Amino acid sequence: MVYDWNAAAYADEAEGEPERRAFTRPELEAFFDHADEEVLRVRGKGRKGWLPAFRDAALFKTAYAYGLRRNETRMLDLTDFGRNPDGRELGEYGTLLVRHGKATKGSPPKRRSVLTVWTWTPGTIEEWITEVRPGMRHSTSRALWPSERGARIGVQRLDSRFAAYRDAVGLDPALEFHSLRRSYITHLIEDGHDPLFVQ
Repeated sequence: MVYDWNAAAYADEAEGEPERRAFTRPELEAFFDHADEEVLRVRGKGRKGWLPAFRDAALFKTAYAYGLRRNETRMLDLTDFGRNPDGRELGEYGTLLVRHGKATKGSPPKRRSVLTVWTWTPGTIEEWITEVRPGMRHSTSRALWPSERGARIGVQRLDSRFAAYRDAVGLDPALEFHSLRRSYITHLIEDGHDPLFVQ
């Protein structure tokens, strides 16, 4: 039985701030296009900074493709992908195991599996893992997203890079990293997926 004294309490009364929202599809396309253009721009100058730029572009696309929160994204490991017997065309990237999901207060992180729904996702992830990531200084770590200085990218880097790309495109400052997750949910429902599947 659940009583007031043993029920999990939410830290906030409200479920979200009204000004926070999902990307529109044109906004999301502009954001991803800018991330891709940044890779080409930096690489065209012959600088090694194109590796982190590529990482950031792939990371943002992956966060959207699986509806991930910021910490869930940064805590992914190379071994978190797997096959989906009903999606053989997706190869080794048919499912994603999220091991560091949002926890209720006082509980350990929740785990969940997320199915790959967009056919462009496996190519993005595979290119990062097989062709680009090996050039990163900390590529020997198991983290999917190593940083330039350590085994795993930090929260501050995610926030600053996201804000820089958003501002460079001239998008609404209300858009934040979590807007990628909101967009995943919104776009799947708009595309006609079963709300229970999306949940």
